[in-house]
Amino acid sequence: MAAQPRLSFWQIWNMSFGFLGIQFGFALQGGFMSRIFQTLGADKDALPLLWIAAPLTGLLVQPLIGYLSDRTWHPRFGRRRPYFLIGAVLSSIALFFMPYSSALWMAAGFLWILDASINISMEPFRALVADKLPEQQRSYGFVLQTLIIGIGTWVASNLPWLVNQMGVSNEAGPGVVPDSVKIAFAIGAFVFLASVLITVFTTDEYPPEDLARFREESAKGSIFGDILQHIRHMPPQMLKIGIVQFFSWFAFFTMWSMATPALTEHVFKAPAPDPAAFDMAVAAQAQAFQTANAAFQNAADQVGSAMGVYGLSSMAVALLLSFYAARFRLNCRLVHFLSLTLGGLGFLSMYYITDPSQLKWSFALIGVAWASILSMPYALLSSAVDPKKMGVMMGLFNMFIVLPQIAAALGGVNAAYRLIGPQTINAMTVAGLSLLIGGLLVYFVQDNHGENQAIQSGGH
Repeated sequence: MAAQPRLSFWQIWNMSFGFLGIQFGFALQGGFMSRIFQTLGADKDALPLLWIAAPLTGLLVQPLIGYLSDRTWHPRFGRRRPYFLIGAVLSSIALFFMPYSSALWMAAGFLWILDASINISMEPFRALVADKLPEQQRSYGFVLQTLIIGIGTWVASNLPWLVNQMGVSNEAGPGVVPDSVKIAFAIGAFVFLASVLITVFTTDEYPPEDLARFREESAKGSIFGDILQHIRHMPPQMLKIGIVQFFSWFAFFTMWSMATPALTEHVFKAPAPDPAAFDMAVAAQAQAFQTANAAFQNAADQVGSAMGVYGLSSMAVALLLSFYAARFRLNCRLVHFLSLTLGGLGFLSMYYITDPSQLKWSFALIGVAWASILSMPYALLSSAVDPKKMGVMMGLFNMFIVLPQIAAALGGVNAAYRLIGPQTINAMTVAGLSLLIGGLLVYFVQDNHGENQAIQSGGH
């Protein structure tokens, strides 16, 4: 493949801008799906299982989309952009209708559609970095992408609170999602589609040097046979980093699924009320439910806002790392160890917090880990991956992201935190310990990466 030409600031900005919408989708999903589930009557211990749609779709969709995008070429939309566009349309539809779910099965179904659709858009974005940017510009591209990811995470995490501050109610009757959440998800749907369209229509892709040969080679083999072959010949470095990823993503899935019940109960003293415990025909009990529900919805808004801090923190840390990496050799192993350790301490600190305003410091530490998880594993891995197979190999690497989430959803979170005690806040302690274990396992990973480039990742 011929060397890629250098790109201007706006070319790199436009090709990365779709990440704003993708992070809107992930942040709304990560910050507010458990709130929707609880509003629809889900027991807190059922939340991880209701979340299983997300990792299951990632396990299936990401390798398939990576494989297919490696073998796609459209004369107008190129190789990766058709998948951006399809995923954005489906994600926007799912985001809009999600908060109108009237039953748990409906919300879980929309989560399934949403996560599959986000993965269709997101997976080719990883490979686009290697497709478009020359080696000397990848750190610069990483800076801009990280900036956009951080902005998207922070804004989307605060959307329900911002909408409520504008006068839209965040209260509703039993089993009804508040209007503030509905409007926030509608805004997210618009931003998702609009931002991806900007990337689709402003970014060109380089065609294969020999189109006839490309199509001939793309027609060979079978999709499942080829993917299994890649799994069997997985580089040892990928497996070692993958084990670290297992513990890292177990921690973050625990946060996404359990932070709302854990923190509304433990820090805000405002757990989700059970409608079955109130006789709505009795005025006093109906009023008591409304009061308790208002307290829970307000607390859930504030938990979402606090979670947004990890987006800002991750943005700041990744920018600092990228500027450093542009000038000096970056010790990726040391950075990842320290970052996971700080994130683990952030989770552990939540048990001791009594003032809700202090949660931002816990999430700031978690953001340090998140910045590293979005970059260091890919920097450590990139030298072991064939550039021609970048899409499928990045999709396969994401097995180590979704498998721990499946393990957590199938009872791993509930079983682990109950070993410590019955309080839901112990789930955050489990998340902290998981990150600390992941940090220790970085010791077994080699850092052979002589250049300071990172193949950027985002979301699940």
